[in-house]
Amino acid sequence: MIKDTASPQTIGAVVFDIGNVLIRWQPEDLYDQWIGRERRLQMFESLDLHAMNDLVDRGGAFRQTIYDFAKANPEYREEIRWWHDRWLDMAQPAIDLSVQTLRALKRRGYPVFALSNFGREPFVLAKEKFGFLSEFDRRYLSGHMGVAKPDAQIYGMLEADCGHTPQALLFVDDRAENIATADARGWQTHHFTSARKWADHLIARELIEEADL
Repeated sequence: MIKDTASPQTIGAVVFDIGNVLIRWQPEDLYDQWIGRERRLQMFESLDLHAMNDLVDRGGAFRQTIYDFAKANPEYREEIRWWHDRWLDMAQPAIDLSVQTLRALKRRGYPVFALSNFGREPFVLAKEKFGFLSEFDRRYLSGHMGVAKPDAQIYGMLEADCGHTPQALLFVDDRAENIATADARGWQTHHFTSARKWADHLIARELIEEADL
């Protein structure tokens, strides 16, 4: 079980993951609605769609990557193309309480950064839909950086650029392996399981107050 790291050190910046922290990302649920659970299970068990998406996250051309994968798997050609054509339907809704914590931290004067596995073109689409994605002080996105979490390199690149020591960074992410890499580098961390628990963590750290939300 991952525990929060909550040292008394000053927080220099708060670093947010995006998917499943600020925006819900559960493609399986949408495919269940679109093609039925049985066919979705068959497709996801026979094809590694998340590995396909990882290529986009690491900087691969969005449409070409998805369409090439669809061409190579004609049994599910149309459904795979939806990963590109209906991407905005999958990346939603915003997790409102988490967005409120981001804005509360900014009002309190804390820099807020994004550290996210996110393709270049998908982020443009997401930013047009979700205005709060323009509110980060700095964004560290895998699609632009050519490396993705949990690879330690992307954390090191953030450290080298942001002007804060690792110990002064508070990082929130929903994936245990991403938290583990940050822990190993001395970051302060919170393993995201719900927006309410994340907000309560910030309140307990006296970074924000309930009235801020």
